[in-house]
Amino acid sequence: MRPPSPRLADLDEEAVLAQILPVLGLGGGPATVIGPGDDAAVLATSGSVVATTDSMVRGIDWRDDWSSAREVGAKLVTQNVADVAAMGAVPTGLLLTIAADPATELGWLRDLCEGVAHEASRVGAGVIGGDVSGAPDGVVVVGMTALGDLEGRSAVTRAGARPGDVVAVVGSLGRSGGGLALYLAGRVPPTLPAGSPEVDRAVETLMRSHRRPTTPWASGPLAARAGATAMLDISDGLVRDAGRLARASGVGIDLGGAALRAEADGPLALALGEDEALRQVLGGGEEHSLLACFRSVDDVPEEVRTPWRVIGRVVGAEEPAVTLDGAPVEVTGWDHFARAKAPAS
Repeated sequence: MRPPSPRLADLDEEAVLAQILPVLGLGGGPATVIGPGDDAAVLATSGSVVATTDSMVRGIDWRDDWSSAREVGAKLVTQNVADVAAMGAVPTGLLLTIAADPATELGWLRDLCEGVAHEASRVGAGVIGGDVSGAPDGVVVVGMTALGDLEGRSAVTRAGARPGDVVAVVGSLGRSGGGLALYLAGRVPPTLPAGSPEVDRAVETLMRSHRRPTTPWASGPLAARAGATAMLDISDGLVRDAGRLARASGVGIDLGGAALRAEADGPLALALGEDEALRQVLGGGEEHSLLACFRSVDDVPEEVRTPWRVIGRVVGAEEPAVTLDGAPVEVTGWDHFARAKAPAS
């Protein structure tokens, strides 16, 4: 058990920064010209800069009884880096913002920064600065701005898909949403037998995926180099995010039922049953995989470790929509404001 840690209220701002900056690393990534410690950081780039930001709120985006501080930090990096990768850019720098109740333990904050630093080093984008601030009682908000370099390429947006394109995904589908469903159900749904080692492993896989999702960030630039016509990060569910791409491009997207049922096999079906597994594949949020369109199957990148899988096609449509084998899909996906009173993780 970790020994008691001082609260943020027991230290001044300089003392807090002195504790967390060494954890985050002062050098930044390979693109860093000037890192933390000045009024702003400076990055070297070879093309246009991509910028995105996202935040997480205690009790809404995570629960302390489910997620460790390290997992919160890693997830924060993942959800931001995924957006950079979805534009076809290489992540180059991260800015971290923390607003915390002064009663928050310094140890929790250090653990958060360790999670950020570990995930940042995995993608090669250093933490180049940020801000620390106080917050009302019980409130902890962590935010991040991620920067990326297009390396001279044009950005891949959501608006380039055309009828005849194939739709492909890289990364998992439904596992994070399935993990959330298990947490909300008290680990194992009562309709499934408990105690089977195979089921238990599947349950832990999904719950771990929810606490600490990963993104195939290197696949974004690779897809851009392969000529992806449109791309986005799957953060609010496959159907909801595919719908965003469809509306931006003015097309329809028809998903293949056989391909998605294959995605639901394995841990999802073992832990949730076939029907719920497919529902999570279609609507589970916080997956942070990448969905992209390509002119033909031959243009889809061939990756061994993180393979792209074709799951549908782009069709013409009077009204942009997402269908499953040509039929309407009722699964809607995640909405932050509609579910603002239902803590995620």
